[in-house]
Amino acid sequence: MSKRATGADRILDVLVYIALLAGTAAALFPILYVLAISFSTEKEYLTRGFYLIPRQLTMDGYMYLTAHPGFKNAFRNAVVISAVGTLINMTLTTLMAYGLSKPWLRGRSVLNFLVVFTMLFSGGMIPTYLVVNGLGLIDSFWALWLSSAVIAFNLIVMRSFFKTIPVELEESARIDGCGEWRLLVTIIIPLSLPALATFTLFYLVSNWNSYFSAILYLNDNRLMPLQVFLRQMLIEEDPSISNASTMQYRYTPAAKMAAIIITAAPLLIVYPFLQKHFNKGVLLGSVKG
Repeated sequence: MSKRATGADRILDVLVYIALLAGTAAALFPILYVLAISFSTEKEYLTRGFYLIPRQLTMDGYMYLTAHPGFKNAFRNAVVISAVGTLINMTLTTLMAYGLSKPWLRGRSVLNFLVVFTMLFSGGMIPTYLVVNGLGLIDSFWALWLSSAVIAFNLIVMRSFFKTIPVELEESARIDGCGEWRLLVTIIIPLSLPALATFTLFYLVSNWNSYFSAILYLNDNRLMPLQVFLRQMLIEEDPSISNASTMQYRYTPAAKMAAIIITAAPLLIVYPFLQKHFNKGVLLGSVKG
């Protein structure tokens, strides 16, 4: 029986590895194809068909983007929106989750109910827009930052994570004269790095991929983030080609694919540094409700 079980386990392992390799290949092929096109000439793209290795490498697509003022402005806007937005998200989420995790907080049950209620029943697009417009935040990055300052799901999971920290540890710190702010900064936050790194990644991805909120609240093209510019770049012609003397600014296939690579690169670079905390943070925060 043990030999048969071992043989069946080996077959199952082989099938699992085959499925994982197939899934990895299915995920990598589109990325490799986009990367290959970004280094290809337009002639090769139009005549060769599907390929993963270009015959003639060229940096024209990337050189075009580095010289395009609209792309540089959109990239700068995306960096500002992501950096400041993630800081606001994590500050408010951490403070609110820490407070709601304490049983001695007055009105805690009411506040928890309001958080869960907003997760199940949102205000809707039009009421939210009317509120943002009424506050005078249209054509301002604050419309993006404040409209999604706290995500209820992330708050609930982080609150559950704070509950797993031993109460005895906090009581010992208070006996030694540690105040709430010092307790939070010097003890709670260092112990919560897995959860903080996880939700920093969640918020960072959400802010970097800002699209619908941007087209809803931002009318000034100078404020458009990278995702909106990328959409315009992929489906529209560059207005600069209206003049025959500026044909070098045309959106070639290489330029379009290079924009996709540059858009995805920052998150691909950041993710490995947070990956070691990712699984641990989500699991620890979901054990205790």
